[in-house]
Amino acid sequence: MKLTYIYFDFPFWRAEAGRISLYIGDIPFQDLKITSDEFQRVKLSGKLDNGIKIPFHQLPCLIIDKFTLAQTSAISRYCGKLSGLYPKDNHLLAAKIDQYIDLATDITVIISKTFTENDDAKRKVLRKKVFEDELIRKFKMLEKSIDTSNKWIVGKSMTIADISIWRLLGWLSSGSIEWLPTNFIKDYPKVQKICKRVDGHQKIIDWIEKTYPKGYKRGNY
Repeated sequence: MKLTYIYFDFPFWRAEAGRISLYIGDIPFQDLKITSDEFQRVKLSGKLDNGIKIPFHQLPCLIIDKFTLAQTSAISRYCGKLSGLYPKDNHLLAAKIDQYIDLATDITVIISKTFTENDDAKRKVLRKKVFEDELIRKFKMLEKSIDTSNKWIVGKSMTIADISIWRLLGWLSSGSIEWLPTNFIKDYPKVQKICKRVDGHQKIIDWIEKTYPKGYKRGNY
């Protein structure tokens, strides 16, 4: 089986959940990173410049031999199954993990709407309002949902849910998004503990050293 993972040269959670799963599972894959300019062409044509088809004109995509798989959740689950970070036959556990992938998507959609405002002053007001009115509410839900009897978000071992939440909150707290506070994770101790646990995992440390740009601020945990 030949795998090719297609995304930008940016460690966003939508791609990292799958890429890190493959890395943790010691599963070989080509990490194909494209430019923003090429992606603009992908959105129009549904193909990379080399002719590879991108089903829904969006990223990430995973090529499995000659089949191209789209959508974050589908790719993450597939990679998680290959690496043991997503159950193959425990349907309830799988559903519990899925809900956190969907929550990460919900949070991403909420903050993404602030990027469409081009006026700096208006974007500052909008971003602060979105954080206070919507994101804090989601963070509280996330904190409340975590069972302290578990070592990880779902169960006794790390899953794609932990990787997704770790990388999403890392992005939001990194300072790379103007006018978002960088110290909010401390207000959610159960979430913070999960993020620190992922951040300290040796394979995660190795992946960061191997792939992240030097000096990249991966989050304030």
